[in-house]
Amino acid sequence: MRPYAIIFQMTEPTVHTHEDVLEVVPEAVLPPPRHVQIRMPTRHNSILREVVERVNADEELYALWTAINVNAMDRLGMSDHGPVHVQIVANIALKLIRLLEARQITANIVSDYKMGQEDAEVIVVLGALVHDLGMSIHRIDHEAMSLFVARPIISRLLDGLYPIGARTIMLSEISHAIISHRSDGKPLTLEAGVVRTADALDMTKGRTRIPFEKGMINIHSVSAAAIEKVAIGAGEEKPIHIKVTMSNSAGVFQLDELLKEKLRGSGLEPYVSVEASIEGEAEKKLLTVFRL
Repeated sequence: MRPYAIIFQMTEPTVHTHEDVLEVVPEAVLPPPRHVQIRMPTRHNSILREVVERVNADEELYALWTAINVNAMDRLGMSDHGPVHVQIVANIALKLIRLLEARQITANIVSDYKMGQEDAEVIVVLGALVHDLGMSIHRIDHEAMSLFVARPIISRLLDGLYPIGARTIMLSEISHAIISHRSDGKPLTLEAGVVRTADALDMTKGRTRIPFEKGMINIHSVSAAAIEKVAIGAGEEKPIHIKVTMSNSAGVFQLDELLKEKLRGSGLEPYVSVEASIEGEAEKKLLTVFRL
């Protein structure tokens, strides 16, 4: 297995190869580029490589990501839900499914349909890339709306890569991953659980920088501002070990209320260990005063 680590920032992420750990680290933030290219280590998965190339050439998909962030960030004062977010989630999902496969944890597309591990990778990556498309319409029920917004796009991205029967199964599995990321979602597949968990792991301070600086002070923005780094790698007792570095104990909210809620019922609980620590000797001051 080729080791790699990925460092993400609010600008276009870059891929570095040094340790077998995926790190989500908010770097110094520059004005976002006009067009974020989706990048990930496709390895020898030729279908995934072709899908990513098609994603990067799809103007409709990118326009939807743009509309999502207009609703999420400009109108609702929420965190990033656009191309930077989905690229981070897709890379995390790909890392998780590979860590599980390395410990002989079988994806459902393999066990139920006798398809391949490369197809499981396509499912989690596409599920991650399109899971929030419904937010281009509204935040309310966006998971359900994502299903009908994403369906023709998924079909187009997979066209010619699978025979119609296999493509239909892939579409159903990706759709299942989309709907299962909602707060009360109940994933029935390993792949859907991976996407659900990966979505919760995009929690570093870079994601909430803009709403936080605009004065959107709430437990979500403050707790995310306390997350310095999320490192994902192989564990000793469990296949996946997640290490979260915080600057302030407010970050515990991200773990206890958000990550734990997404991990519970995901199907990944037996395979994941989580460790959190506060960096340095003193906690970073995030707020001077808070008024109601």
